[in-house]
Amino acid sequence: MSIEFCLVYISVVFIASILPGPSMLLALTHGIEYGYKKSMYTALGNTMASVIQAIVAISGLSILFSTSGLVFEIIRYAGAAYLIYLGIMLFKTRSQNVLNVNSIKEKSSSGFKMFRQAFFIAIGNPKAIIFFTALFPQFLASQTATEFQYLFMILSLGFIAFACMMIYSLAGHKANGFFKTSLLGKYLNQITGGIFVGIGSLVALKN
Repeated sequence: MSIEFCLVYISVVFIASILPGPSMLLALTHGIEYGYKKSMYTALGNTMASVIQAIVAISGLSILFSTSGLVFEIIRYAGAAYLIYLGIMLFKTRSQNVLNVNSIKEKSSSGFKMFRQAFFIAIGNPKAIIFFTALFPQFLASQTATEFQYLFMILSLGFIAFACMMIYSLAGHKANGFFKTSLLGKYLNQITGGIFVGIGSLVALKN
């Protein structure tokens, strides 16, 4: 693989990964609530889901998603339902009890719970598999591609997904003081929860 190949691929994946979405919003929220170090669980959950989707795409199983409307719709609705559920849970949480700079280290949440939330939000987006299916052929030739190329593309994608989640988590952690003293911070969980419910509803209602 040439350096140009690696740089172009990494750039494309980074741009696609850093764009705001439900996963990044969750990373931002967890960064505010629990700090960027604990948010590594969130990043790991998202990364595992992204790697699984990439492996599925490379394995050719994405054909099932593109040809079987039933499978695609089941995953889409399951993802939408989880977004709505998570949004309702966030909406019911009092933000002012969470956004406290001095007690952020004392704020505890199960790492597995944070991992699980990020994993199911990411895995509930079957369109990611379609995206990877469209992306990989642009950088791979079916007759000359090697196992090392496949491994590089999957591992670098996972690393980039993890890094982007941590960027959002760190941004949330650094902005904690602002959210603590602002009206936005007082109702942050309600705003975030409302956005999650809205996104989930749009996904469920979209034809």
